[in-house]
Amino acid sequence: MIYLDNAATSFPKAPGVGEAAAAFIAKDAANPGRAGHRMAVAAEQMLDGVRLRLARLFNAPDFERMVFTMNGTDALNIAIKGVVSAKSAGGKVPHVITTVLEHNSVSRPLQALSDAGKITLTRVDCDDQGFVSPQDIKAAINDDTVLIAMTHASNVTGTIQDAAAVGAIAREADVLFLLDGAQTVGVVPVDVQAMQIDLLAFPGHKSLLGPTGTGALYVGERCPASSEDANDAERFPPFREGGTGGDSATPTQPSLFPYYLEGGTPNTVGIAGWSAGIDHVLNNPMAETLAHEQALCGKLIDAVKDDERFTVLGSHDPQARVGTVAINVVGMDAPDVGSILDDSFEIAVRPGLHCSPYVHQSFGTYPDGAVRVSPGAFTTEDEIDQLIEALDQIAM
Repeated sequence: MIYLDNAATSFPKAPGVGEAAAAFIAKDAANPGRAGHRMAVAAEQMLDGVRLRLARLFNAPDFERMVFTMNGTDALNIAIKGVVSAKSAGGKVPHVITTVLEHNSVSRPLQALSDAGKITLTRVDCDDQGFVSPQDIKAAINDDTVLIAMTHASNVTGTIQDAAAVGAIAREADVLFLLDGAQTVGVVPVDVQAMQIDLLAFPGHKSLLGPTGTGALYVGERCPASSEDANDAERFPPFREGGTGGDSATPTQPSLFPYYLEGGTPNTVGIAGWSAGIDHVLNNPMAETLAHEQALCGKLIDAVKDDERFTVLGSHDPQARVGTVAINVVGMDAPDVGSILDDSFEIAVRPGLHCSPYVHQSFGTYPDGAVRVSPGAFTTEDEIDQLIEALDQIAM
């Protein structure tokens, strides 16, 4: 099987991921606890080691504010609902800005909050190349705006957004900035300080090359997320409450990070495997991985962009995108093309709406969507050549 669905989850995983998870579950899989027996302490030390690696990757000043989550969706929900709750003190209805490029992990919780009357919501459009203008976001800010939530790169068009410009706008307006790094973390540099990111949400199973069921949320100092940061009426509440392994006496969730937002036992086995994926990313130049994926996308775009049998969503410049290209075969439904590629050519792509319906509405490809091709770090040029040949046969 030629696997070209890395925007959904990376495959294969980095060398050593499976072995690290297996070794942990065979030898060290105790429940982490700072004051427990030696296996529990070792498990806690493993988690902190991964936090430190992630903090290094993002130039985050405080590794303890790196909170483990179930996945990227979980991280986004914690961030969005935490900010809205914290900023609703005194009966105020907060205003949130987002974009049409968002995955449902951002769009659905925001729309639900809007439908419930808990926020007002502005969704900023993109241009025909798949870019959102930071100035359009700036123009949408009003006196009630508390949060800008946007993706770093679209999981449909692949276009990389100017997150640093948006971060500067948010900071100037004293608005919190949440960046969804699902498609960029591990392949596009992210610096939470330089880019003025207050909240960074990301999964472990995409370009960080770890197992599914892993993810994290970085919570910056500007987020009032503990009783030490703000008074009770303003603070960012915990999304779930429960055991922490270190403080059993406090009647409510301990305010100490990361445990304030980490109630319950984390996915230690998955995180142990993820550590090997993070090490692979840290030990291999990110710029080379991105250049490799962009070159593969460029090869595909060049093969179809001037062929009237195909359409390409978004920019034709591979340097403006991560390793994702959405195309359509004229006169054919995207799901049918995906099925033919799977059944007849053993090529795995992702047809449909890609959990991002507003993107497709903006590009006029709703409700059938498009065929998304997403090479990864280990995809070869020959595999893209085979895809191009298959598409040529399908579109005859």
